Amino acid sequence: MCLLPHKILTLPLLSAAPPTVRIVHSGHACNVEEERYSERVYTIREGETLELTCLVTGHPRPQIRWTKTAGSVSDRFQDSSVFNETLHIAKIQRHQGGRYYCKAENGLGSPAIKSIRVDVYYLDDPVVTVHQSIGEAKEQFYYERTVFLRCVANSNPPVRYSWHRGRDVLSQGSDKGIEIYEPFFTQLQGETKILKLKNLRPKDYANYSCLASVRNVCGIPDRRVVFRLTNRTASPSIKLLVEDPVVVNPGQTVSLVCITTGGEPPPTLTWTSGSDALPEKSMMKDGTLTLPAISSEDAGVYSCVASNNVGNPAKKSTTIIVRALKKGRFWITPDPYHNDDNIQIGREVKISCQVEATPPEELVFSWLKNGRTLRSSERMVITQTDPDISPGTTNLDIIDLKFTDFGTYTCVASLRNGGIPEISIDVNISSTTVPPNLTVPRGKSPLVVREGETVELECLVSGKPKPIILWTRADKEAPMPDGSMQMESYDGILRIVNVSREMTGSYRCQTSQYNGFNVKPREAVVELIVQYPPTVEPAFKEIRQALGRTVSMSCRVLRAHPSRVLRYEWRLGSRVLHSGHFDQRDETEYAVRSLVREGYGEYTCDIINEAGAGHCTFLVTGKAHPPEFYYDTYSPLWQNRPRVYGYKLQWTQMNPNAVDRIMAYRLGIRQTGQQRWWEQEIPVDGPIQTGELITYNLTELIRPEAYEVRLTPITRSGEGDSAIRLITYSAPINPHLREFHCSFEEEPICMFIQDKNDDFDWTRHSAATRDTKYTPNTGPNGDRTGSKQGFYMYIETSRPRREGDQARLVSPTFNVAPKNPYGITNPPVYCFGFYYHMYGKHIGTLNAYLRQKGQTTSDGPVWSLSGNQGERWRLAKVNIHPTSSFQVVFEGVRGPGIEGDIAIDDVTLEEGECQNPPSNRMYSPVSPW
Repeated sequence: MCLLPHKILTLPLLSAAPPTVRIVHSGHACNVEEERYSERVYTIREGETLELTCLVTGHPRPQIRWTKTAGSVSDRFQDSSVFNETLHIAKIQRHQGGRYYCKAENGLGSPAIKSIRVDVYYLDDPVVTVHQSIGEAKEQFYYERTVFLRCVANSNPPVRYSWHRGRDVLSQGSDKGIEIYEPFFTQLQGETKILKLKNLRPKDYANYSCLASVRNVCGIPDRRVVFRLTNRTASPSIKLLVEDPVVVNPGQTVSLVCITTGGEPPPTLTWTSGSDALPEKSMMKDGTLTLPAISSEDAGVYSCVASNNVGNPAKKSTTIIVRALKKGRFWITPDPYHNDDNIQIGREVKISCQVEATPPEELVFSWLKNGRTLRSSERMVITQTDPDISPGTTNLDIIDLKFTDFGTYTCVASLRNGGIPEISIDVNISSTTVPPNLTVPRGKSPLVVREGETVELECLVSGKPKPIILWTRADKEAPMPDGSMQMESYDGILRIVNVSREMTGSYRCQTSQYNGFNVKPREAVVELIVQYPPTVEPAFKEIRQALGRTVSMSCRVLRAHPSRVLRYEWRLGSRVLHSGHFDQRDETEYAVRSLVREGYGEYTCDIINEAGAGHCTFLVTGKAHPPEFYYDTYSPLWQNRPRVYGYKLQWTQMNPNAVDRIMAYRLGIRQTGQQRWWEQEIPVDGPIQTGELITYNLTELIRPEAYEVRLTPITRSGEGDSAIRLITYSAPINPHLREFHCSFEEEPICMFIQDKNDDFDWTRHSAATRDTKYTPNTGPNGDRTGSKQGFYMYIETSRPRREGDQARLVSPTFNVAPKNPYGITNPPVYCFGFYYHMYGKHIGTLNAYLRQKGQTTSDGPVWSLSGNQGERWRLAKVNIHPTSSFQVVFEGVRGPGIEGDIAIDDVTLEEGECQNPPSNRMYSPVSPW
């Protein structure tokens, strides 16, 4: 391709434009309608694809963000945003309905916001349940029993129900033996869902079907369920062939057997586990639940539930208990009648031992002294359980302690019937057994460390036996480094890896009553001080400045510990520029009074304390800011010869006075998908002003190829930052030009809009995406050129459309320039042309109108045609004579049936009379069928 040279054009200063926004749709919408107060509602069937596009104008180019109102908790979209023009949700689900907002902002004025409500339609299979009157026999449905059949289905929109007995439709009053109830909360819809059978008769034993319908909204078909009522119909009953509870050892395989003992129709059996899901390893077959290699985590209540939609579901439960012994611990209680905590000869000592046992009633304790069995006696009193303390505890009371009582006492816990390893706990009682003492080593508080290091907080614990040490935060209700509120230590040391500044504070070490003396806890406090380097701002800042000007940079301290900052140092690259110490201020400044070329580069300010340095970085550059492409229209293309097109490239320069004068732009262009760039320089005469609109015409672009355009400003400092935009071919949408052509290939459809006051909308489609399986005998098989990929507009006449419904498509406004300053004396003539496709035995009417500014009524269609015209595209041309700004309107009128799709394509408007126009008769031909 080639780029023809064009002189660069600069236009008057352009005031930046605040954003505007509108929402267009594609995908699988059932309908998009305007409700009262201009609320837009987009209806879509569950499982289809939602696609909404936000079209914006404004300069600079607005940023676009899609958000959604808070809806269901399971709707993740409410916690995030989509930062591009198109919102795409594949296989949309019911919880994803709600209001979606498109917000566009470019820093000028208020953001532009548009919204659309998405309504997701669905209909689940209905469920019929059968019930008897309260107090009546529940085993079977005998004569003179009243029965209720209830039908329920989840749906949107509200569902309508109808009842059938066999092939007969049941309605209120049609049979004295029945009543049909209307739910009080849906009376406005006239819905029914409860069928009452009074005093069952022989003919009432039959097949009942409930039909749920949403009236084919969104093409959702009706759903039906059948229930057979017989004299044997009965609610379910079940039996568990297991003991309750089921007590097992870990590692065993457990099978829970559930059988049905009654119910017609045969019930369905399921298993549940408390409020949680069944274990992943569980297996279920024919009512039997198998749990292989069971563990303590699998213990709990398991329920078998039987349901056949008759009466209430039957439910029976059993509890699985997994035998276990864990968490053995002990404590020593000195003589409670004396104030001295030490163990002394002649006093009383109690040794307590505790374990957690499942099931607790199987727990058995035994005591040994120096390896030999110890039996209860007058001086050695063994108590299996103590009602004053926690369960699962045994006590050994040694009365009148003697020297011969010193030794090792062992508490042994086991479960009856074996199978679980026993737990043994040794406790030494000797003359050296003394209560604990707790101190902080000298020099270990306060502890000063740097952020990121590893630190050990230490409390020295003495005594025999040594107790467990519990660590907590002493100065505030805050979690410990591992996230818990309390940490255990067996050696008195709390080790913290990668310490952070939030961990500064007081830590309490405290003796636990377990594995030690049952005395008042001993405690101590350790202070931890975490030093960290200064936090500074700005972390990074770009400064663009022209040569010869002043550059000022400032680096500020936000936080630091120690807060006494030692010094600062300014550098350019590796070269030190300035250094010093802080006084009372919390910031330091550096200025370059007259910038030279060697002054460009990366400046760094290091602010340093004992823990390290914080860094402010400034990138000083003479590079120009990127240009900003002008988005006054969606895609401002202008027309050229038939096989090529042109593009009016428009932009303004961001902050042109920040750096040296822009002398030229380097323009690069390449076809999408190609590697090679074609480049040329566009010279600039004189300085560019802020807001000045610059225009450059690109020509010889090949239809319908897309191109990538790169624009780079050049100053005497070199190339600046580039801006890139994509050019895609579309029909011109700036309709004051002498020639207008629209083939509907782009989503904006050349700025055509749907009339808000008609019955339904025109639809943009291609043969490749349109589903014709419902109405294969109407509509085109391709666009006007025969392409399956090409797009056209058509009216979909399938339900819920009715005969006579109208859809109107309105063009953008075209301006009529007066020939002289006193107005139009000889109105110009335009040739209005388009292709139409009217194939199908139910084709209605296609009308074309001329709508002029200032006129509230139309003089009737300028072109009209009705009835089947055969399976091909035909050309229509008509001369129009507007006297003021005008629009053209296509009106499709639905015929008597669904095979009546009308399509249009390749709309043109040219100055001058039509050359060789086809016969544009306004008539209704006889159908060939």
